[in-house]
Amino acid sequence: MHQTSTFDLLSTIEAAASAAIVAAVVCVSLSTTLRERGRAALALALWFLIVITLGETGALGPHSAAGVPGLGAAVAVPLAALACAFLLIRSTREAMSAIPVWVLIAVNSVRILGVSFLLLYSAHRLPAPFALVAGWGDIFVALTAGPVAWLLVRHGTQAGRWALAWNLIGFVDLIAAIALAATSSPGPIRLFMEPPGSSIMTTLPWIIIPGFIVPSLGALHIAIFYRLLSGHQKSSRNKSPLQLASDLACPSSAHYSHRSRA
Repeated sequence: MHQTSTFDLLSTIEAAASAAIVAAVVCVSLSTTLRERGRAALALALWFLIVITLGETGALGPHSAAGVPGLGAAVAVPLAALACAFLLIRSTREAMSAIPVWVLIAVNSVRILGVSFLLLYSAHRLPAPFALVAGWGDIFVALTAGPVAWLLVRHGTQAGRWALAWNLIGFVDLIAAIALAATSSPGPIRLFMEPPGSSIMTTLPWIIIPGFIVPSLGALHIAIFYRLLSGHQKSSRNKSPLQLASDLACPSSAHYSHRSRA
């Protein structure tokens, strides 16, 4: 019992830190000025608090009125909203296009969280195939995110095919994890009946993953597809980490520079 509590505490810290990293990248991808980024940060913080509340109250648990459909909506609605913002709103699309593609890829390193799925499986708290597919898939994506990001920085568009293949794998991994979680949870669409089920993912701290991290990363995958397939990845080679840090510190000047080049 003590080991379980310690593991859950450490996992809470890990999930919260990962969510903060992902939220920072999403925030700067949504806007180009300090004021806009402040508003985006506030919206992301509100979304995160809603997810925490859902986990604390058990509102998306298997025996709640919302159940599996509610959890599906908690993933799909913010993912769709972010994707639409990236692709359909001009100002947001320009902000997203100003962020180097390698940054959007590198942030997926937080998916090393997949190790937790394997540990939960070994402790009989998550079922197969969900835990194994999601766990090993996330670990693979996390460990390869850095090298793929480096290839883009080093070789630019010449590494586009590698980045596109990696992005497809990462996006499919998220979809597979969502589908397996839904079909492993008590409800009308359950296909995998072996206990313990995946209902733990609707409780704290685990709900942070499907409720916040997965939709955010899913939207970033869509943004990466757009950048790679439309040819808007030039900045991934032209900006070094030091230049990027400068842009984030002075977003207005970075936006002016980007518009001037356009």
